[in-house]
Amino acid sequence: MAQKFRSFRVEAIVLKHRDYGEADRLLTIYTRQKGKLQVLAKGVRKVRSQKAGHLEPFSLASLQLAAGRTWHLVSQAEAQDIFINLTSDLETLGYASYVAELVDRFTFEEEENLPIFNLLKQALTRLNEGSYPAQLVVRYFEVRLLDVLGFRPELQTCVVSGDEIQPENQYFSAALGGVVSPQAGKTLSGAVPVSVNALKYLRHFQRSSFNEAARADPSPPIYHELEILMQYYLTYILERGLNTPAFLRKVRRDPDAKGQI
Repeated sequence: MAQKFRSFRVEAIVLKHRDYGEADRLLTIYTRQKGKLQVLAKGVRKVRSQKAGHLEPFSLASLQLAAGRTWHLVSQAEAQDIFINLTSDLETLGYASYVAELVDRFTFEEEENLPIFNLLKQALTRLNEGSYPAQLVVRYFEVRLLDVLGFRPELQTCVVSGDEIQPENQYFSAALGGVVSPQAGKTLSGAVPVSVNALKYLRHFQRSSFNEAARADPSPPIYHELEILMQYYLTYILERGLNTPAFLRKVRRDPDAKGQI
């Protein structure tokens, strides 16, 4: 019977952390090689710790891990990119936290999934660069993540009748996983309205590369509609709400807080 390696190196993105004991920190990371892991960084909260600056939330780092009784232990850490702009203001921090929370909620430990790692890395890189609207980056990430996870919503044909969707306002059913025609949607429990323009952008994101999707220019009301629709669908799949959307809504209501950190 093959034994697990007692020490191995991974490329990892820190999703979140919490203090553990007097000087340690328990990290949830997503790795290129092994998917999601929980690892313990011993002594990292000590003033003289050489690993502390390499293990901040959202950091991309090369980690040497050693097998421990409960968790893998971080024996070495070298940051490759700390994405410093993600913490420059509360709104950007909120979007980065949202992306990390989605990956954390939708994945299980030690299930390798390179496409998810790449999507996460790309989203954080784009948010950090700030060259594109944050909402565009996040909406595209959501659509692509759903594809990888096997929850791609049906947006071309009515999930009730099977008929091709016409260019008019429709409904969307999270339970059925897709768009519903006006005739069927009016009486379908749980179906919510979706405008023809919002549906157009979702279809565009599904079929396009990011560079192609980035040419889209949804209006603020469409962005708002897309956000509500995606939260409705993601919450249904997860069977529970997410934490970061409430934080983002609070920041948006308080313009003075957007630039504070």
